[in-house]
Amino acid sequence: MRKRILIFSLAYFPQVGGAEVAVKEITDRIPDIEFHMVTLRFADEARTERVGNVVVHRVGVGSGYLSKVFYVPAAYVAARRLHRIERFDAFWAIMSYMLFPIALLRLSGVRVPYVLTLQEGDPFEHVFDRLRIRPFRPLLAYGFRHASAVQAISRFLLAWSVRAGFPGQGQVIPNGVDVAAFSGALSTERRAELRSALGAKPDTVLLVTTSRLVKKNAVDDVIRALPLLPERVQFVVYGIGKDEEMLRALARACGVERRVRFMGQISHAELPAALQTCDIFIRPSRSEGMGNSFIEAMAAGLPVIATQEGGIADFLFDAVRNPDTESTGWAVDKDSPEQIARAVETILSDPAAARATIAHAKELVVHGYGWDAVARGMSRLFTVVLGSA
Repeated sequence: MRKRILIFSLAYFPQVGGAEVAVKEITDRIPDIEFHMVTLRFADEARTERVGNVVVHRVGVGSGYLSKVFYVPAAYVAARRLHRIERFDAFWAIMSYMLFPIALLRLSGVRVPYVLTLQEGDPFEHVFDRLRIRPFRPLLAYGFRHASAVQAISRFLLAWSVRAGFPGQGQVIPNGVDVAAFSGALSTERRAELRSALGAKPDTVLLVTTSRLVKKNAVDDVIRALPLLPERVQFVVYGIGKDEEMLRALARACGVERRVRFMGQISHAELPAALQTCDIFIRPSRSEGMGNSFIEAMAAGLPVIATQEGGIADFLFDAVRNPDTESTGWAVDKDSPEQIARAVETILSDPAAARATIAHAKELVVHGYGWDAVARGMSRLFTVVLGSA
């Protein structure tokens, strides 16, 4: 009889981010475990459906802060009901916030082993010291204290588990990338067609980011760098978020409105072609748990400009800042538009060095960030936890 694991995740397909992609890629590759999930329901999504190897049970409705708050008791009730039927062998929390319903279950007598995955992109203080979280920190600490295992997607996030009270030895298993999908060649004709649709001329240099439009991802710093660069350098932005209107206003104020294209949200399947249509990937994050977008861009063969904040430092190595390691990108300090402009100019002025760095980055991704390897690591972790049940 297959073991059963219940996943707690605030969102799931068709709501797609790095964590959701990771869960699907991992669970699809572990067919010997039956996965269920309790997640928040958005709009008119089905209450229950199968997505790959996960039976998805949706609770609540809507988006916004209150829906996230009410998710916790709703997930607790739904999980108790499901557990009476399915008798789960383990739980799996996707991000620390998902410890709240698990902690409530444990306090009410439902005590099964559980794995916590740390995927957070915001700083520790933002996640744990916000006023709206502070009254519930004892419950969060209880969740960390009793976790059977902690898996973090970067060394930066693994250190969180110690600060938050996890007494064991966690392990780093990063998110991955579909190397074949992102490295597949885009035909010359198709690339030219897509560049034309973006209004690019033959000498246009297209910077690109795939990002939620929020402060931590620092899209504003790229816009501020554009006036320091030649007119032929333009910026393509894929993503949505609460800062979009502010960023549009900033582009107007900086006199670069015509050089910034806000493309909105695109599907994950469309990303490889979108990346390969452009010339340089850039996201100068102010904080980052890891950032799938960076390794996707590396797999797609783009030079990558980024900070080395948080988990980015695990894979982005700069020729000047990391002289003892093969360079995989161009590092800038956070809040530094001038450094961004210099990094772009460096890439454009030395194509041979850029090609070497791109090759090192792709090799790193192929050998360390394929989904098959990530799934094998998670499968071994689940085997240990389920063995302790």
